[in-house]
Amino acid sequence: MSAPRVHIAPRTSGEALVVGKLPRPTRDSVVATTLLGGLLAISLWSLSNVGLSWQQVLRGGEYAASFLSRTVPFVWPEPIATLRLSALTLAIVFCGTAMAAVLSIPVAYIAARNTTPSRVRGAFGRFLGVATRAAPDAIMAMIFALVIGQGALAGVLALGIHSIGMISKLTADAIEQIDDGPRLALRAAGATRSQEFWGAVWPQILPAYIAIVLHRADINLRVSVILGFVGVAGLGQELSVAMQTLNYREAMPFAIIIFVLCVAFEIASALIRRFLLGTPVAGRSLAHRLVRSLPDPAQSTKKLAESHTIAAQRGRVPWIADRLRSAMLSWGALTILLSSIVLASTQESDFTYFWKNLGIAWGRIWPPALAQSKWEETALALAETVQIAFAATLLALVGSFIISAFAARNVAPNAVTRSTARLMLVVIRGLPELLLALFFIILTGLGPGAAVLALAIGGVGLLGKLFADSLEEVNPGPERALRATGATRLQVFSAATLPQAAPALVGHTLYLLDTNIRSATVLGIVGGGGIGYMLSTAARINQHELLFLLLCVLVIVFAVEALSSWIRRLIS
Repeated sequence: MSAPRVHIAPRTSGEALVVGKLPRPTRDSVVATTLLGGLLAISLWSLSNVGLSWQQVLRGGEYAASFLSRTVPFVWPEPIATLRLSALTLAIVFCGTAMAAVLSIPVAYIAARNTTPSRVRGAFGRFLGVATRAAPDAIMAMIFALVIGQGALAGVLALGIHSIGMISKLTADAIEQIDDGPRLALRAAGATRSQEFWGAVWPQILPAYIAIVLHRADINLRVSVILGFVGVAGLGQELSVAMQTLNYREAMPFAIIIFVLCVAFEIASALIRRFLLGTPVAGRSLAHRLVRSLPDPAQSTKKLAESHTIAAQRGRVPWIADRLRSAMLSWGALTILLSSIVLASTQESDFTYFWKNLGIAWGRIWPPALAQSKWEETALALAETVQIAFAATLLALVGSFIISAFAARNVAPNAVTRSTARLMLVVIRGLPELLLALFFIILTGLGPGAAVLALAIGGVGLLGKLFADSLEEVNPGPERALRATGATRLQVFSAATLPQAAPALVGHTLYLLDTNIRSATVLGIVGGGGIGYMLSTAARINQHELLFLLLCVLVIVFAVEALSSWIRRLIS
């Protein structure tokens, strides 16, 4: 009689796996949990110190009726003027986004770890991405206005440079997630680095790159509103003039037009992404989702080979679905871009003394300097900006978590609930943070509280969508297993859905925190508290202080970016 077999559990990290006991937490998980706990504590402390009073918010609701009485009836602009201003705003957005899309390709190439020529160049590429993301677009528009005047080009350059940061980062993420097989095969065949990129890397990331650019264009449309408050032509400038003269009957129609335009653009860009990529798949990051949404490379190669065989037999290239989509995309994008360039160029910008003005502007900015008497004021303003970002992120996290649960297909109780929640997220994303900030400033007064509420509501639109997509992507196996045992919907969500999606939810929240740091800086320009007001004042009076303050903001953004990247690596 043979002896019974004894099963020895494999060892992981030097520890035996013991049945019935939870695995010991790893060092990375302990560090990540500690850091996240610290960020949560900072968020709670920030929320209690930004001067946001719920009684004040409720009291502001009483002021809303009085405010509406001063705005009704609306004074609508002429239809032709509305169309012209809307077209100009879109032209600035398209030109700025196109500029960033082109310049982001080399930045992403040297920033991605699997394509960078060297570590030094890779670090430089990542530095460029963070630096361009950190510089507030409104402040850059002020600086460009000093050199070329307050025309459309100042807005194009500001949006273009600022957008390089996001597009290059997400494109670099997509490059790092490609299949390296084709690239290594070309290298083995003696191909140059350029041939490797355009022959093996670019075809794999192209659909994701297009979706990233469309997503950035949608963001730039909302950002273009605040550029009007610093002199850039378009709908934002008309809104700024009406608000500064307290002519709310003319301001409200422009706010409504901007909202409708943002929602329409959001829907249109979503339809284009679905047309190009199919139904998007959620993931740990936007780039990850976009890469996951690409068609199967093997199937695509097989279809392409079959089409070329047919073409060789018939003597012509067939118009298959992929080729038709590519042609429509290329010609449509080219037509829109050329029209935007023509329209934006009609706005006067003084290039006659460009280099002379550039030298004068540089002399006004360099070297950075700040009077010692303003050091304490600057430190308090920077701290307030950080508090606004943390408090807004915490409120957005709570609101997004609730709405996303009803917007996820595998969590929502029925299709009607899911569709309603998804529509709510689209409407919220269509509200520019600036409009929300102006509204809350009118109701609750100047200060950081208005900025917190504006960023929190705006964050719900972005974070709620990312959360819902991540919840829908989880492995359905554990969910089905729990349902088979008779678990309730809440038990399935808490025990199977949420644990799987947790790393993605943390990553999305950290991304929103990064974004809110920069947004809080910009909202200070219109009275939302923080360093923004000092930046706008310095841009008009003392540009040496402006550069010093910008460098302070860059240091904070770099620190938050580094911390977020560290936490994401620990939980990945």
